[in-house]
Amino acid sequence: MSDQKTAAILAIGDELLSGRTRDANIHYLGGWLTDRGVAFGEARIVGDDIGDIGIALNALRRKYDYVFTSGGIGPTHDDITVDAIASALGVKVIEHPRAVAMIRSYYKERGIEMTPARLRMARTPEGAQLIENPASGAPGVRIENIFVMAGVPRIFQAMLNAIGSEIERGAVIHSRAVTALKLPESMLAEQLREIQGALKGVTLGSYPIDGDVKGVTIVARSKDESLAISAIDAVCAAMRALGVEPKREDRR
Repeated sequence: MSDQKTAAILAIGDELLSGRTRDANIHYLGGWLTDRGVAFGEARIVGDDIGDIGIALNALRRKYDYVFTSGGIGPTHDDITVDAIASALGVKVIEHPRAVAMIRSYYKERGIEMTPARLRMARTPEGAQLIENPASGAPGVRIENIFVMAGVPRIFQAMLNAIGSEIERGAVIHSRAVTALKLPESMLAEQLREIQGALKGVTLGSYPIDGDVKGVTIVARSKDESLAISAIDAVCAAMRALGVEPKREDRR
């Protein structure tokens, strides 16, 4: 059985579901976790509804070692993530004294008025630990295996940097990729099946290119770097046998 840690993200916000805002945090988190050898197993998006957030959160936190949330921890009325998480865990929402001090200090240093709306960002589920936020002052929180993060990408990324030491690293997944233009994915399907069957401990992913010039990219992933290389060597040979010269690259 693998001892590799697993993770998921719950992205929160009506704006994500309406198409008004394009999520960037899922993409960034995927790379960040891959670099640490943590298996990124699932991403969910829910709107600004306390019940929906709680249902999704409870499902994810029981299934994965780490759960990240993004969005809904700002100063406005629709920032309800803290309330939803507290409800899901059966704890109270409190005004965290250290969070109050951090936020007051941040705005005082900038000569900005401290308002009740800004003070809302000091609310946390009872028992939570704070996540430092060098980007905008208002902290995120960690409670149990849940990391509650901002939705703004630069702030989300700053919070990730602050918790890097809290994530248990696993075996890094090595990747190798090769692209062939003017080669339909379907022409390579049988060869990929044979290569995958012959090599254990490596997975092959096939990704068609649908642009002005069509083609396919094949990615081999393995904890064993030599296996990833062997798989891509075999794919390259299959592409050449079909009359196409492949272009190799490293890729997650």
